[in-house]
Amino acid sequence: MNNTVLVTGSSKGIGKAIAIELAKSGFDIVVHYHSDIKGAEETLAQVNLQQSDGNSRIVQFDIANEEQSRQVLTSDIEEFGAYYGVVCNAGVHSDNAFPAMTSDEWHKVIHTNLDGFYHVVHPLIMPMIQLRKGGRIVAISSVSGILGNRGQVNYSASKAGLIGAVKALALELAKRKITVNCVAPGIIQTEMTEDMPEDMIKKLVPMRRAGSDFEVAATVNFLFSSGANYITRQVISVDGGLS
Repeated sequence: MNNTVLVTGSSKGIGKAIAIELAKSGFDIVVHYHSDIKGAEETLAQVNLQQSDGNSRIVQFDIANEEQSRQVLTSDIEEFGAYYGVVCNAGVHSDNAFPAMTSDEWHKVIHTNLDGFYHVVHPLIMPMIQLRKGGRIVAISSVSGILGNRGQVNYSASKAGLIGAVKALALELAKRKITVNCVAPGIIQTEMTEDMPEDMIKKLVPMRRAGSDFEVAATVNFLFSSGANYITRQVISVDGGLS
């Protein structure tokens, strides 16, 4: 079985943690980055520590650029073969109160986070189907896509859109033994939340703490395991009870 998994936005944070956990489970990782090559190289080095075959590698493209995404991914598949799975983790946010939100802030977030899902997953689907060996697709949504969040109308819309896309795609691919699921993190200790006061986190989260990138990565890792063969079309929240 081809055991290659693409993890977008894996040069740091949650994406990096996911890449490392999947490598521990024996998957070859395609580490993706847009601009942080140093971070991607650090991720690859840690991935290689978990493996002996050295088949993991780095790819670079902007998920918001459809032509570039398709070209890079198609070339990689032609050289190394179809992927077994993909984790759509890369995304952006540009927070602002909706009355003050600019057109650029709206379109950049929607285009990158939602159109990016199409740009990445679409080139991978037919090669994955043609292998006839099943597969895994996981999209990283957000608690904001479930509950909504002040100042994040654009981000919440994009992450809610991912959930809808996953639920529809799961129906199309279920008979192919390709599962499609969402993982929706809550407040996780990353660059995006580093400025949040601890007392605010305790008020918002029933478990009274932020989550870790490992806790998100472990959930994704489970969805790639044989124990998750019968799980598809689901949204799994990793949020300490927030949603």
